[in-house]
Amino acid sequence: MKKLLTLVLLFLSLDIISQIQVVQFNANWNSANGVNWLNKLTDCKTNQVDIATDKAAQAKYKIIVVPTIIVFNHGEEVKRFQANIMMQMEAKLEDVQNLVDETVMESF
Repeated sequence: MKKLLTLVLLFLSLDIISQIQVVQFNANWNSANGVNWLNKLTDCKTNQVDIATDKAAQAKYKIIVVPTIIVFNHGEEVKRFQANIMMQMEAKLEDVQNLVDETVMESF
């Protein structure tokens, strides 16, 4: 019974993690200011979108400054982090990871 309960909890955890996605929107001409720690995030999926080549994504998510990081839960935007006037991300790995962790905990 303990093994079954452990498997169920593991499955639920994996399902929750698979629903949380962190996406960095940037442009190839601003790659020097890109977020290089995105792949260090845990308990979520990550993705990068180049708005210079994906104008539809830029319009859909109303990206006005790059880089922008958006955290999604089940496809719904939880929060966005935008660059400063120098097009540099002020949010740190810890800020985004804390939000991901809170989102995971709220899903239980």
